[in-house]
Amino acid sequence: MEFLVKSFVTLFVVMDPVGLVPVFLALAGHYPPEKQARIARKAVLVAGGLLVFFFFFGRGLLEYLGISFEALKVAGGLLLFKIATEMVFGHHERETEEEAKEALARSDISVFPLAIPLIAGPGALASLLILGAEARGVPFGAFSVLLTAFLVLLLAYLFLRGASVVRRALGRTGVNVVTRVLGILLAALAVQYVADGVKALL
Repeated sequence: MEFLVKSFVTLFVVMDPVGLVPVFLALAGHYPPEKQARIARKAVLVAGGLLVFFFFFGRGLLEYLGISFEALKVAGGLLLFKIATEMVFGHHERETEEEAKEALARSDISVFPLAIPLIAGPGALASLLILGAEARGVPFGAFSVLLTAFLVLLLAYLFLRGASVVRRALGRTGVNVVTRVLGILLAALAVQYVADGVKALL
Protein backbone atom coordinates (compact mmCIF):
# COMPACT_ATOMS: atom_id res chain seq x y z
CA MET A 1 0.00 0.00 0.00
CA GLU A 2 2.87 2.38 0.78
CA PHE A 3 4.41 1.79 -2.64
CA LEU A 4 0.99 2.16 -4.29
CA VAL A 5 0.48 5.55 -2.64
CA LYS A 6 4.02 6.64 -3.52
CA SER A 7 3.51 5.66 -7.17
CA PHE A 8 0.21 7.52 -7.38
CA VAL A 9 1.53 10.70 -5.77
CA THR A 10 4.66 10.66 -7.93
CA LEU A 11 2.82 10.25 -11.23
CA PHE A 12 0.02 12.63 -10.25
CA VAL A 13 2.48 15.37 -9.32
CA VAL A 14 4.61 14.86 -12.43
CA MET A 15 1.73 14.72 -14.92
CA ASP A 16 -0.15 17.48 -13.06
CA PRO A 17 -3.70 16.95 -14.44
CA VAL A 18 -4.85 20.25 -12.87
CA GLY A 19 -2.06 22.15 -14.58
CA LEU A 20 -3.14 20.72 -17.93
CA VAL A 21 -6.46 22.59 -17.76
CA PRO A 22 -5.31 26.10 -18.77
CA VAL A 23 -3.02 24.71 -21.48
CA PHE A 24 -5.83 22.58 -22.90
CA LEU A 25 -8.21 25.53 -22.91
CA ALA A 26 -5.63 27.69 -24.68
CA LEU A 27 -5.10 25.06 -27.37
CA ALA A 28 -8.59 23.57 -27.75
CA GLY A 29 -10.94 26.01 -26.04
CA HIS A 30 -12.22 27.35 -29.36
CA TYR A 31 -13.33 23.89 -30.55
CA PRO A 32 -16.87 22.54 -29.99
CA PRO A 33 -17.34 20.17 -27.02
CA GLU A 34 -17.47 17.08 -29.25
CA LYS A 35 -14.07 17.81 -30.78
CA GLN A 36 -12.60 18.70 -27.40
CA ALA A 37 -13.71 15.27 -26.16
CA ARG A 38 -12.03 13.54 -29.13
CA ILE A 39 -8.83 15.51 -28.61
CA ALA A 40 -8.72 14.70 -24.88
CA ARG A 41 -9.40 11.00 -25.49
CA LYS A 42 -6.73 10.65 -28.19
CA ALA A 43 -4.15 12.58 -26.15
CA VAL A 44 -4.62 10.35 -23.11
CA LEU A 45 -4.54 7.15 -25.18
CA VAL A 46 -1.34 8.15 -26.98
CA ALA A 47 0.32 9.20 -23.71
CA GLY A 48 -0.79 5.94 -22.05
CA GLY A 49 0.64 3.86 -24.87
CA LEU A 50 3.98 5.64 -24.62
CA LEU A 51 4.11 5.22 -20.84
CA VAL A 52 3.30 1.49 -21.05
CA PHE A 53 5.99 1.02 -23.71
CA PHE A 54 8.60 2.71 -21.52
CA PHE A 55 7.49 0.71 -18.49
CA PHE A 56 8.08 -2.62 -20.21
CA PHE A 57 10.97 -1.81 -22.53
CA GLY A 58 12.69 1.20 -20.93
CA ARG A 59 14.85 -0.94 -18.67
CA GLY A 60 16.15 -2.94 -21.64
CA LEU A 61 16.87 0.27 -23.51
CA LEU A 62 18.94 1.56 -20.59
CA GLU A 63 20.90 -1.68 -20.40
CA TYR A 64 21.54 -1.55 -24.13
CA LEU A 65 22.89 1.99 -23.79
CA GLY A 66 24.94 1.05 -20.72
CA ILE A 67 23.10 3.41 -18.38
CA SER A 68 22.83 2.30 -14.76
CA PHE A 69 19.64 2.64 -12.76
CA GLU A 70 21.46 4.83 -10.23
CA ALA A 71 22.51 7.25 -12.98
CA LEU A 72 18.93 7.36 -14.22
CA LYS A 73 17.73 8.13 -10.72
CA VAL A 74 20.11 11.10 -10.41
CA ALA A 75 19.28 12.37 -13.91
CA GLY A 76 15.57 11.89 -13.35
CA GLY A 77 15.77 13.69 -10.01
CA LEU A 78 17.54 16.67 -11.55
CA LEU A 79 15.00 16.82 -14.36
CA LEU A 80 12.09 16.61 -11.94
CA PHE A 81 13.64 19.32 -9.77
CA LYS A 82 13.83 21.65 -12.78
CA ILE A 83 10.15 21.01 -13.53
CA ALA A 84 9.31 21.55 -9.85
CA THR A 85 11.05 24.94 -9.70
CA GLU A 86 9.18 26.05 -12.82
CA MET A 87 5.90 24.98 -11.22
CA VAL A 88 6.64 26.82 -7.96
CA PHE A 89 7.86 30.05 -9.56
CA GLY A 90 5.13 30.18 -12.19
CA HIS A 91 7.22 29.37 -15.25
CA HIS A 92 5.81 25.91 -15.86
CA GLU A 93 6.51 25.38 -19.56
CA ARG A 94 6.76 21.87 -20.96
CA GLU A 95 7.24 23.05 -24.53
CA THR A 96 9.27 25.74 -26.25
CA GLU A 97 7.74 28.87 -27.74
CA GLU A 98 8.38 27.52 -31.25
CA GLU A 99 6.65 24.24 -30.36
CA ALA A 100 3.64 26.11 -28.99
CA LYS A 101 3.28 28.15 -32.19
CA GLU A 102 3.58 25.00 -34.28
CA ALA A 103 0.92 23.28 -32.17
CA LEU A 104 -1.51 26.16 -32.62
CA ALA A 105 -0.99 26.01 -36.37
CA ARG A 106 -1.91 22.33 -36.53
CA SER A 107 -5.43 20.93 -36.60
CA ASP A 108 -4.52 17.84 -34.51
CA ILE A 109 -3.05 18.91 -31.18
CA SER A 110 -3.82 15.66 -29.36
CA VAL A 111 -0.43 14.03 -30.03
CA PHE A 112 1.66 17.20 -29.87
CA PRO A 113 1.81 18.97 -27.53
CA LEU A 114 -0.92 17.40 -25.35
CA ALA A 115 0.21 13.75 -25.27
CA ILE A 116 3.88 14.63 -25.73
CA PRO A 117 5.34 16.44 -23.85
CA LEU A 118 2.50 17.72 -21.64
CA ILE A 119 1.14 14.40 -20.32
CA ALA A 120 3.90 11.88 -21.10
CA GLY A 121 6.83 14.23 -20.78
CA PRO A 122 10.43 13.45 -19.85
CA GLY A 123 9.64 13.73 -16.15
CA ALA A 124 6.78 11.23 -16.38
CA LEU A 125 8.87 8.78 -18.41
CA ALA A 126 11.82 9.03 -16.01
CA SER A 127 9.53 8.60 -13.01
CA LEU A 128 7.89 5.55 -14.57
CA LEU A 129 11.27 3.91 -15.19
CA ILE A 130 12.39 4.61 -11.63
CA LEU A 131 9.16 3.29 -10.15
CA GLY A 132 9.36 0.25 -12.42
CA ALA A 133 12.82 -0.58 -11.12
CA GLU A 134 11.73 -0.10 -7.50
CA ALA A 135 8.68 -2.32 -8.13
CA ARG A 136 10.89 -5.37 -8.60
CA GLY A 137 11.28 -5.77 -4.84
CA VAL A 138 7.64 -5.08 -3.97
CA PRO A 139 4.82 -7.66 -4.10
CA PHE A 140 2.50 -6.72 -6.99
CA GLY A 141 4.82 -3.76 -7.58
CA ALA A 142 4.50 -3.75 -11.36
CA PHE A 143 0.72 -4.00 -11.10
CA SER A 144 0.71 -1.09 -8.63
CA VAL A 145 2.67 1.16 -11.00
CA LEU A 146 0.47 0.32 -13.98
CA LEU A 147 -2.67 0.77 -11.89
CA THR A 148 -1.61 4.19 -10.61
CA ALA A 149 -0.55 5.25 -14.13
CA PHE A 150 -4.01 4.26 -15.37
CA LEU A 151 -5.71 6.18 -12.55
CA VAL A 152 -3.66 9.34 -13.17
CA LEU A 153 -4.34 9.13 -16.91
CA LEU A 154 -8.04 8.71 -16.13
CA LEU A 155 -7.91 11.80 -13.92
CA ALA A 156 -6.08 13.70 -16.65
CA TYR A 157 -8.83 12.75 -19.10
CA LEU A 158 -11.56 13.82 -16.67
CA PHE A 159 -9.83 17.15 -16.03
CA LEU A 160 -9.44 17.75 -19.77
CA ARG A 161 -13.09 16.85 -20.41
CA GLY A 162 -14.21 19.17 -17.63
CA ALA A 163 -11.61 21.86 -18.30
CA SER A 164 -14.17 24.67 -18.48
CA VAL A 165 -15.85 23.55 -15.26
CA VAL A 166 -12.50 23.22 -13.44
CA ARG A 167 -11.44 26.68 -14.58
CA ARG A 168 -14.68 28.21 -13.35
CA ALA A 169 -14.54 26.32 -10.04
CA LEU A 170 -10.89 27.00 -9.17
CA GLY A 171 -10.24 30.15 -11.14
CA ARG A 172 -6.78 31.12 -12.29
CA THR A 173 -5.67 31.68 -8.69
CA GLY A 174 -6.89 28.24 -7.62
CA VAL A 175 -5.07 26.50 -10.47
CA ASN A 176 -1.90 28.43 -9.63
CA VAL A 177 -2.13 27.47 -5.94
CA VAL A 178 -2.62 23.77 -6.73
CA THR A 179 0.24 23.82 -9.23
CA ARG A 180 2.63 25.42 -6.73
CA VAL A 181 1.75 22.99 -3.95
CA LEU A 182 2.37 20.09 -6.33
CA GLY A 183 5.65 21.74 -7.33
CA ILE A 184 6.87 21.78 -3.73
CA LEU A 185 6.05 18.08 -3.33
CA LEU A 186 7.77 17.30 -6.62
CA ALA A 187 10.90 19.22 -5.54
CA ALA A 188 11.14 17.16 -2.35
CA LEU A 189 10.68 13.94 -4.30
CA ALA A 190 13.36 15.01 -6.80
CA VAL A 191 15.86 15.69 -4.01
CA GLN A 192 15.15 12.24 -2.57
CA TYR A 193 15.76 10.62 -5.97
CA VAL A 194 19.10 12.42 -6.36
CA ALA A 195 20.16 11.57 -2.79
CA ASP A 196 19.34 7.87 -3.23
CA GLY A 197 21.08 7.73 -6.62
CA VAL A 198 24.25 9.48 -5.41
CA LYS A 199 24.39 7.28 -2.32
CA ALA A 200 24.14 4.14 -4.46
CA LEU A 201 26.78 5.38 -6.91
CA LEU A 202 29.21 6.24 -4.12
